[in-house]
Amino acid sequence: MILADPNKEYFSIGEASEITRVPPYVMRYWESEFRLLRPSRRESGQRRYSRSDLETILKIKDLLYVKRFTIPGAKKFLNDEKRTGGEQVKLELADSSAASDVLKETKQVLEEILSVLK
Repeated sequence: MILADPNKEYFSIGEASEITRVPPYVMRYWESEFRLLRPSRRESGQRRYSRSDLETILKIKDLLYVKRFTIPGAKKFLNDEKRTGGEQVKLELADSSAASDVLKETKQVLEEILSVLK
């Protein structure tokens, strides 16, 4: 979630840096490394970061600083996520009765856990 002025669509590099807590020089470097981060430019050449750019910066920050990805690893992760649309892998079961059995068994185990916790 981005904590910024809800009426504002674009942000300067200073504002984007303040919101994301990423220094401007790091954001400029990430632009050269990550194709997904390409802020538009004003006629004067100044960067204009959109809300989606800020979300991308926060995602890159999380991958690099929290999850400890390398830059090539973060690039691969973001490219794979873009390609798959960020959806989780879907579990496909050929037989719907098998899916029903798995769900029933899971429900039973969860109910047993719940009774132990009570």
